[in-house]
Amino acid sequence: MSVETVQKSATVRKIAPRYRVLLHNDDYNSMEYVVQVLMTTVPSLTQPQAVSIMMEAHTNNLALVITCAQEHAEFYCETLKNHGLISTIEPDE
Repeated sequence: MSVETVQKSATVRKIAPRYRVLLHNDDYNSMEYVVQVLMTTVPSLTQPQAVSIMMEAHTNNLALVITCAQEHAEFYCETLKNHGLISTIEPDE
C-alpha cells in the first residue's frame, strides 16, 4: 500500500509596499497656493490637514503628505511637481 502526499500550493498575498509622499519647503510658492495644490492633488485631504502639512513643511523643511501604494505615490509626487512644488517619495519602512 502506498501513501500519496498531496501538496497544496498556498497562495500568499503579499501586501504591496507602501510609499511616503514628502513635501519639501520652498521659498517661492505662497502658503495658500500650497494648501490649494495639496487639496486638489490628494482629494482625501481636508483643508485643516492640508494647512497642517504646509505648516510642517514650512517649519521643518519637510512634511509627510500621504502614505500609499507606490503607483499612487508616484502620481501624487509628479502632480505636486507639475504644480511647482518640491516633492519626493520614499519607501515606508
